[in-house]
Formats: sequence, C-alpha cells, structure tokens
Amino acid sequence: MNKRYWWILITYVIMQLSAIPGVIILRNLGVAQEQIPGIWSLFSFGLGFLVILLLLAPDMRDRHMVRGRSSRGEAVRWTIIGVFMVFAAQYAAALIEVYLFGIEAGSENTQQIIEFAQALPAFIIVVSVIGPILEEIVFRLVIFGALYKRFNFWIAGFISSLIFAAIHFDFTHLLVYTAMGFVFAYLYVRTKRILVPIVAHVSLNLFVSVVNVLLVDDLERWLEQLEELEQQMSMITGGLL
Repeated sequence: MNKRYWWILITYVIMQLSAIPGVIILRNLGVAQEQIPGIWSLFSFGLGFLVILLLLAPDMRDRHMVRGRSSRGEAVRWTIIGVFMVFAAQYAAALIEVYLFGIEAGSENTQQIIEFAQALPAFIIVVSVIGPILEEIVFRLVIFGALYKRFNFWIAGFISSLIFAAIHFDFTHLLVYTAMGFVFAYLYVRTKRILVPIVAHVSLNLFVSVVNVLLVDDLERWLEQLEELEQQMSMITGGLL
C-alpha cells in the first residue's frame, strides 16, 4: 500500500474519532443536543472528504491507465445491475438473520441515523453522498484493493467487508453489512472502476434516506388513507351481504 493510501486511512480514522471532541465543543457552544451529531458530521465528513480527494488526485489523473477497466457503457450497465444486487443481498441477508438466527429485523444504527437526519435534514448529504463515497474509497479502493493483491477475492472481500460492517457499530446485523460489502467489492473488481460501487452505494443510501426522512409523513398519511378506504370497502361489502 502506497503512502497516500495510508494517509487516507489515517484521515478517515481521525474523522471518525473527531466526534468525541466535536460533541463537547458544540455542546459548550450551546448547540441543541439533537442537532450536534448532524452538524459535526457535516463539518468533519466534509473536511475529510476534501483531504481524501486531494490525496486521490494522482489516481484520478492516471485512472485511464488501469488495465481491464470497463468502458463507460459497461460501467453504467453494471452500476444499474449493482443497485439491484445490493438490494437483493441486503434483503437475503436480513431474511437469514430473521429466520435462521432469530434476529429481529430493523437496524438500530439506521434508526439512529434517521433520527439525526430528522433533527437536521442537511445531515442527509453526509448519509447519502459523502459517507458512501468515503466508505467505498476506504473499504474497497484502499483496504480491499491492498488485500486483493495478496489474497483471492473471497478472502479479501470477507476481511474488508467485515471491517466495513464493524465500523457501523451495528454488530447484530454484521451479516447484512458484510453481504453488502461483498457486492460492492465484486462491482469494483468486475469493472475496475471505483465509481461503480460508489454510485450503487449512494443510490442505496439515498433511497433509504428519502423514504425514511423526506417521505415519512407522506407515507404515514397514505397508509392512513389506505386503512380508511379498506374500512369503507368492508362496510360497503358488509352492507351488500
């Protein structure tokens, strides 16, 4: 692993650990408690994102020299396929957790993120865009890439995906995150373009964020209307019978 990649890992770790002093600083400044995670994440992830992009500048400049790199058309095709693959992997892993291991559906990590986004909607930028981009750079480009040079796909994919799962601090659902990590690693290996798993990851997080944060009120209203319609239909059917 070259020196720039080590600096990317160090930057990512510092960005994560900065939440500890960040919470203290914002609390002393009188920021509302429920908005502190979102505000600090916007600052730390935004700054970390800029630093990591600068460190990746040589890679972006020399990206056309990568052997076996997919064409743009193939990359678009695999990006679309990848979105469905990651949804399928997540769903399959969740079913295994529920029916084989008796683990309840639903992620505390996801629920906590939703609460942060509801308190500060701008936090969705971190969850849906900046976060997934950084995770793909760190866990696929850097960690998986380094392991894949020494081991086969399954070993490199398992180790990097397990680290990816652990960093979410949702150990009950390690299988779900690991399955997702394998899909993202496969997309990267298949296309030799880190942008493909990035777009697939962003699409997944963006969908979850929009549904659970921006559309949650509309969904609740639609469900209530559906229940009222079902009740009316039941009354009409009962009257006819």
